[in-house]
Amino acid sequence: MGKTWMYRFFGAGKLPLKLREKLEAEEIVLLDEGIGGSITYQNFLAPGKASAWKHSGFTGAVLLTKTRFVGLAYVRPVINLPYDDPRLPAVQITLPEPDMLRIAFDAATFHDGWSGSIECRFKTAHAQKICSALDRRAL
Repeated sequence: MGKTWMYRFFGAGKLPLKLREKLEAEEIVLLDEGIGGSITYQNFLAPGKASAWKHSGFTGAVLLTKTRFVGLAYVRPVINLPYDDPRLPAVQITLPEPDMLRIAFDAATFHDGWSGSIECRFKTAHAQKICSALDRRAL
C-alpha cells in the first residue's frame, strides 16, 4: 500500500514519539504508518456530541505489539486494546477487502455514557495478518 500524501508531505499518521517509546517497550511486531482510513459514527451520542451518521477520512497507523493492538487517526488513538482485555471479543474484526481492516464496536463498550456504533477502517497491506492475530487473541 502506498502512503498517503498527508504522510509524505506532513508526516500525518506517524506514530508519536512518546507513544512509540512506550510501545517499543512492548516489542512492536508490526507497524504500518501513513495509511488511509476512515471512521464512521452511527446513532452516536456522547457528552456534547450527537450524530445520526458521520463519516471522516484520516491518515493513520496500525500496529501490533506482543501485548496490544493500536489504531491511530492522525495521532489520536481510535483503538488501543491489550489482547487480554475482556472487551476484545465485543470488537468485530473483519476484512471487507483483502487490504482493508474493519474494526467495529458499540461505543458503550469503551465509554460510559456513550451509545451508538463506531466503525474504523484501515487500508493496509497487513490487514490479513492483523485480523488473524486479533482473531486468535479474541478466543
